[in-house]
Amino acid sequence: MNSKTSPAVDAGTRVPADGVAPWDVEITQGQILYASLTCFIAWVASVYDYTLFGTLLPVIAEDFGWTTAQATAVNTWATIGVFAISLIVGTILDRLGRKKALILLVIGGAISSGLSGLAAGVASMVIIRSFSGFAVSEEVVNSVYLNEIYKKAKNRGLMFSLVQSGWPVGALLAAFMVSWLLPTVGWRGSFFIAAAASIIVIVMALKLPESPVFAAMKEVERRRKAGDMQGAQQLAAQHDIEVDHGHDLGLKGVFTPELRKHTISLSLVWLLSWMAIQVFAVLGTTVLVEAKSVSFENSLQVLILANAVGFVGYLFHGWLGDRIGRRATVLIGFVLGGIASLAMLVGPSSDSFVYAMYALTLFFLLGPFAAMLFYMGESFPPQVRGMGANVAHVMAPIGAIIGSALVSVLLTLGLPMGTTAIIAGSLPLVISGLLMFGTRRVDHSAN
Repeated sequence: MNSKTSPAVDAGTRVPADGVAPWDVEITQGQILYASLTCFIAWVASVYDYTLFGTLLPVIAEDFGWTTAQATAVNTWATIGVFAISLIVGTILDRLGRKKALILLVIGGAISSGLSGLAAGVASMVIIRSFSGFAVSEEVVNSVYLNEIYKKAKNRGLMFSLVQSGWPVGALLAAFMVSWLLPTVGWRGSFFIAAAASIIVIVMALKLPESPVFAAMKEVERRRKAGDMQGAQQLAAQHDIEVDHGHDLGLKGVFTPELRKHTISLSLVWLLSWMAIQVFAVLGTTVLVEAKSVSFENSLQVLILANAVGFVGYLFHGWLGDRIGRRATVLIGFVLGGIASLAMLVGPSSDSFVYAMYALTLFFLLGPFAAMLFYMGESFPPQVRGMGANVAHVMAPIGAIIGSALVSVLLTLGLPMGTTAIIAGSLPLVISGLLMFGTRRVDHSAN
């Protein structure tokens, strides 16, 4: 951040007694580390809540007397609700600020967890689990907030990948806590504990600094509306902000001629890559058992290993993104992931080959998201950064729904699991990588 006092501060601007405007506040190394830790724990807690429902679904279904079809239907409708809730996150980010958005989303996740333990049936469970859309969208806040907090940090992509690695940590934590606590507290108590964990994050988030870039963005907007275009231009140039003229904000702002191709391409990347996530991560055991005749017990061991591989993948792609650019990293990673999954499905069925190719598939499927999320934050102008990142990100649950539905349809039509996984997983993953050619180039020379 530029530490110079802005020359255009006037009586209408709220400036602390020390005379340093909020958009000129220097973020210290200690604050960067604290923000990273807080966002990591927030993401772990969010993933914990999100994956906890899927982990507990068989137990919940048995308690309510749901059939397997009813249980999967509840999950599908809840996923649709997640999509609906996620739509408002971009507006929260760009209107209320990055810090407030983080706090509100964690509160939303805590409500989702706590009320899940009080659900009385299908309707209440679907409505309650829809609020987990706040928890899932927490990574959007991370991508925007940390992009701005890390503005002068070295190895920004690697730092963000460490935060984003909260996904496998949260998933492992949910699995461990269920196996440890379920016999004692039951599935309802498990959700109450998840809600309590979110409270810790809320307390930590209250001490976070607001993004100076967001403060500058709001001041530029205030000056423009007050008719001070010169002051707005000066402050915008100081903080690398693109000045809007009142018509390129909100949802319209991400579909202007300059951003339309980028927004559409990035949205499709999320949709198609999450089709592959549904096939190779969520339904990974089914694919391994049905397509490659791996025993169910061995498939569980492979999935446990996959979380460790995914963690390494996050770090590798974060590191690589700092060196060759995050756009190129995502492109290469997803294409290689698609090729690895194709090799696994059409290649020999020996355990060593299948396990190696599945590990590579998840390495290149999960890892690029560390680069992708940070890239989203840096590829949109500040005034629509939250909206742009959120518009693309909300395509993830849609991709999950389409991927799951396509698998069901193709299997019903009589196609074997191997062919089904290629059509619903491998091909979408390769295409998602190639679609990165339609996204904006970002200058990484400052890293």
